[in-house]
Amino acid sequence: MDTHIKLYKHQQPFLSVYSPFFILLFTLLCISCQPNQQDAILIGFSQCVDDDDWRQTMYFEMQKELAFYPEARLIYKNADASNAQQIEDIKSLRDEGVDILIVSPNEAQPITPIVEEVYASGIPVIVVDRKIASDKYTAYVGGDNYEIGNIAGAYAASLLPEGGKILEISGLPGSTPAQERHRGFTDALSRFNTLSLLDSINGQWEEHIARQETRRQLSRVKEADLIFAFNDMMARATHEVLDSAKVHSKPILFGIDGLFGPSLGIDMVSQGILDATFLYPTGGDKAIELAVNILKGKPFDKENILQTTVIDQSNVKIIKSQAEKIYDQQQDIVNQQRAIEEQLAVYQNQRTLLYVLISSLAAAIILGAFALYALREKLETNRELKSKNEEILKQQQQIMQLAQESEEANQAKFRFFTDISHEFRTPITLILTSIEDILESGSSHKQALQRDILLIKRNAARLLRLVSQLLDFRRIEHGKMEVKASPGDLIPFIREIFSAFEATASKRKIDYQLLCLESELPMWFDDSMLDKVFFNLLSNAFKFTPNGGKITLMVEKDKSTQKARVLIKDNGQGMSKNQMAHAFERFYQGEQNSSMGTGLGLSLSHELIHLHHGSIKVDSEPAKGTSFEVKLPLGDTHFKESERCHSSRNEHSTVLKTIYEDEDAFEEEESVSVGSPSGFSILVIEDNTDLRKFLLTKLQQHYQVWGTEDGDSGLVLAQKEVPDLIISDIMMPGTSGLQLARQLKSDLRTSHIPIILLTARDTTEQQVEGLQTGADAYIVKPFHTRYLLARVQQLLQSRNALQAHYKSGATESAPFPPPVDGISTIDQEFLDAFRSEVLQKLGDSELHVNDIAKAVGLSRVQLYRKVKALLEVSVNDYIRQLRLEKARALLCQQELSIAEVAYAVGFSSPAYFSTVFKNEYQQSPSEFVRDTTSAS
Repeated sequence: MDTHIKLYKHQQPFLSVYSPFFILLFTLLCISCQPNQQDAILIGFSQCVDDDDWRQTMYFEMQKELAFYPEARLIYKNADASNAQQIEDIKSLRDEGVDILIVSPNEAQPITPIVEEVYASGIPVIVVDRKIASDKYTAYVGGDNYEIGNIAGAYAASLLPEGGKILEISGLPGSTPAQERHRGFTDALSRFNTLSLLDSINGQWEEHIARQETRRQLSRVKEADLIFAFNDMMARATHEVLDSAKVHSKPILFGIDGLFGPSLGIDMVSQGILDATFLYPTGGDKAIELAVNILKGKPFDKENILQTTVIDQSNVKIIKSQAEKIYDQQQDIVNQQRAIEEQLAVYQNQRTLLYVLISSLAAAIILGAFALYALREKLETNRELKSKNEEILKQQQQIMQLAQESEEANQAKFRFFTDISHEFRTPITLILTSIEDILESGSSHKQALQRDILLIKRNAARLLRLVSQLLDFRRIEHGKMEVKASPGDLIPFIREIFSAFEATASKRKIDYQLLCLESELPMWFDDSMLDKVFFNLLSNAFKFTPNGGKITLMVEKDKSTQKARVLIKDNGQGMSKNQMAHAFERFYQGEQNSSMGTGLGLSLSHELIHLHHGSIKVDSEPAKGTSFEVKLPLGDTHFKESERCHSSRNEHSTVLKTIYEDEDAFEEEESVSVGSPSGFSILVIEDNTDLRKFLLTKLQQHYQVWGTEDGDSGLVLAQKEVPDLIISDIMMPGTSGLQLARQLKSDLRTSHIPIILLTARDTTEQQVEGLQTGADAYIVKPFHTRYLLARVQQLLQSRNALQAHYKSGATESAPFPPPVDGISTIDQEFLDAFRSEVLQKLGDSELHVNDIAKAVGLSRVQLYRKVKALLEVSVNDYIRQLRLEKARALLCQQELSIAEVAYAVGFSSPAYFSTVFKNEYQQSPSEFVRDTTSAS
């Protein structure tokens, strides 16, 4: 300080000259340091009520999202469930000059006029949760309440398969969520005759009101088999009333919201208070993000519908765990934002102090020196703040990346468990159906009994292999898998595994070769582990190599590295670069191969080779083939003492070989079974050979059958043969069963064919997805053969009923009868177009089927098959029938001669007309005219 004073005294004359310059400089500096307020965003939020957890969560999410927009400020007003108060709140926000208004209406009709008035004034309006009775708003954020109610109704039906009584605890009747949820719920229930809606109790969205109303109507509540509350709070109140009334046989109870937190939706499902809840996102963060985007001129959607999902005992643990992780990450973000605010507060204090010093000491030179010093400190602070901001942004990006990776991992696991379910259900189906046949037929058919027992043996071995893979995977994951290596010769070991596939190679005409470049190859290895590795690699090679292909297994000693080298090479479909990069990742499956395994085998093989201190790599090219190279070190020095086992080697491959050693158990012809008793034909599309052959064996006793192993060939065969019914698996190579059903039902050539989907996908959503493709039946594995045969017979009988229905209306004087259940719109349109084309050209004696086929967009053969399938008559018979109907009408009018009538309806001669007429009506045209005249 003394130095500064001396400097000031020494340079006082100099400063007196330039003091105005310094004052101007300081003034400009102060002005330049003023924060820019032009970009500030003022957001107004009118909440209908905030005394429940869901509304408080919405406000919390808004505050959390605002942390990412420091330029934005939120003005919040709560109407306490009063329409009049909310109208006043909206007017107040408008008068305060908000840039954008967010409204959560209490009730639609009363709030609509003031919202329209604000919208008309040029202020953007975002409506959240509940809609208004108008479309005059900028954007909407919220769930599709009708869809949520509809899904809840379908879910309720799945919980009451035998039927039952349902009670509804609704919200405020004037609010759009209550109206739409009730409408969606009742629409869903209307599809199930066995379900009845007892009553709708008005809980007004409030827990205490719901408690009062359910206690008042307790007798009605006790009568229900299932209670659906429009939010979790009212569901909790209903549970408490039932508890206090000591009701022992409690109804199924679920609600809507699915919030995370103590005593909220997810927690109540976890504790068993609720049987289920439906996630209903608040949309608070989405509303803030949308508001900023609107004001910044970025593109946005007017309708922002938030997705829902059901939370029950099957998934509550996973969802609760994910919610806890997300909550922890949000707390980290809040703490980081608090740190930023503290730094900004420090910065604001320093800037304020700087302005005070500049203003009070502007005339003195020491003020200039101090101002420069303060400026340097400010810049340093800004640099630190910028650095910290960048670090925080980097941490946020890392959190988002971790969250994305976690989501991808969860999705991969979900896909894995779906696929493993499919892998389990198919062999279980074969085992159960074979046992069912044995119990029904006894031991009277020795050959059939032997076939069924072999089928049970093969599929039990397949199940055992899947279970063994899962157990090995868990042991590796927890570090419990240990190598037990013993001395042995790799060459005979490989030969034994090679021989397990020889029968399959011979049957499929695959060039299958074993090349041993060494006469013997002694080394230490765990035979049980390597057996799984090489069996899996060979199994994959056969799985993805077409019939007539080539597979080579080569064993040699790599002298340069002193390692054993095993190469398995095929000329199958190959892999893309992306698939190769992920080939050994746990749960990963290639897109086109997702239906052909669990995605676990290669990952398990990689881990087992790693335990042997070896390496495995893949080289592949699409459509050219794949090769796997395994290298294993010779000797035993790479193994620990605990990993060496000097006992004799055990027999191996027993379970694995069982799957292939009975490969010839089914040799039935898959193509056609002629002369079927019923005259109907059925196409079976199933990638599992055993199940496909089993179904063909059962069906060919009654029907003409075709079989194929994938959706692509099944689509071609269906369009070529046009069967009377199709049975298809869903998860198949290439075209899936869902895609197949969509294509067939949208194709005029095949739209009339009933389709039965077989699958392991057993959730309500998956069944709805299957039926939405146009499929006529959805059967979950495992299933009973008698049920499948009964379903096939029912669909074919329904088709006969449709034929009779349309055949009865196939006259010239009347159009086809209205559509009935079981016929698609495309078939109805075809019949109308076909009939119209025939009537237009009915008088043309040269009318040819090819002309009609060209007019309706089908080939001659396809037209014959389509008309025969829908009307049970040929095209020519149908044309003759229309001509005779029109001829009878003209003869009744008695305005034309018999010869003129014959030519008018397209007959080439009166004589031929008379013959056809008499064959149809058992009297000649002249006799018909005479009878008609006498009757009149």
